[in-house]
Amino acid sequence: MTSKQRFLAALNCQPLDRPPIWVMRQAGRYLPEYRALKEKYSFLELAQTPELALEVTMQPLRRFPLDAAILFSDILVIPEAMGQGYHFRDQGGIGMDYTLDSASQIEQLTTDTVTEKLDYVAQALRLIAAELDSSKMLLGFGGSPWTLATYMVEGGSSKNFDKIKALYYEDRATYERLLEKISDALIAYFKMQHAAGADAIQIFDSWGGILSGEDYEDASLKWIRKIIDAVKDDVSIILYAKGTTPHLKRQAACGPKAVAVDWTVPIEEAAAQIPANIAIQGNLDPVLLNTTPSIVQDRASRILSAMKNRPGHIFNLGHGILPTAKIENMEALCHTITTWKA
Repeated sequence: MTSKQRFLAALNCQPLDRPPIWVMRQAGRYLPEYRALKEKYSFLELAQTPELALEVTMQPLRRFPLDAAILFSDILVIPEAMGQGYHFRDQGGIGMDYTLDSASQIEQLTTDTVTEKLDYVAQALRLIAAELDSSKMLLGFGGSPWTLATYMVEGGSSKNFDKIKALYYEDRATYERLLEKISDALIAYFKMQHAAGADAIQIFDSWGGILSGEDYEDASLKWIRKIIDAVKDDVSIILYAKGTTPHLKRQAACGPKAVAVDWTVPIEEAAAQIPANIAIQGNLDPVLLNTTPSIVQDRASRILSAMKNRPGHIFNLGHGILPTAKIENMEALCHTITTWKA
């Protein structure tokens, strides 16, 4: 069985001897070869140059027996393609080129040229697909409408999210106009990714967990559902939302092929809330990759044991791998999973 076949079997909740594995942010600063490239190129140069995006995407697959490659890119390419650029702040975090703070600015955002402006993403995906030659799963991704809107309205990274929440509570019509535009852009973007070679797409609702529980459906989930309804006949969707354990049933009801869970819930408890025909991804605490190989092996084995009777498990971290992760711990993780027997 090839890695791609294993991954597809897991997405279809078929029994396997061991789950497929990939890691969120598996290409990145914990790899010395990535750091070497960053000495020559900026993040944006790496992401926007197809040949460089190919190289960065493939780096972790050359080191580790992963079952999927995930496109090296950024969720904020969508607001940039809509007309609101972004940059990295000197003190850390994301800064948008301007703050979206009026209905007129929202109306000026464009969605009809998103795929044209993001053609470099399609080029990168085609290069990666050719390199993989169908041996491994190729994943695309994008941010959820709510998560992207937080950056766009806050003007970048935020601690309190007061501006986006104020827009949601005080001017619902303008809020929904923004989310509608972002959703339309994402639908076109995801269809483009699939046409360029992506076998599945992960939606990152990274800031879904900062919403009040009673607002999660209207502020975020209904827009994710709109996107899934528009693309699910073409491409499989994995839905990841950090800090949203109380909403797992609602997320599963949106129609994704898989729901990814963070590390704050025992994975067997998450599995009990998700129908048997929907796969589950997760959920090792990323901080464990800073510890020791024996600890990583023990904690990974616990997750594998907890899920051994639940078809449709995709092993992953509960969030992105940290820059401080140790190579030997990533090796231990992969060895533990690839040698596992249910």
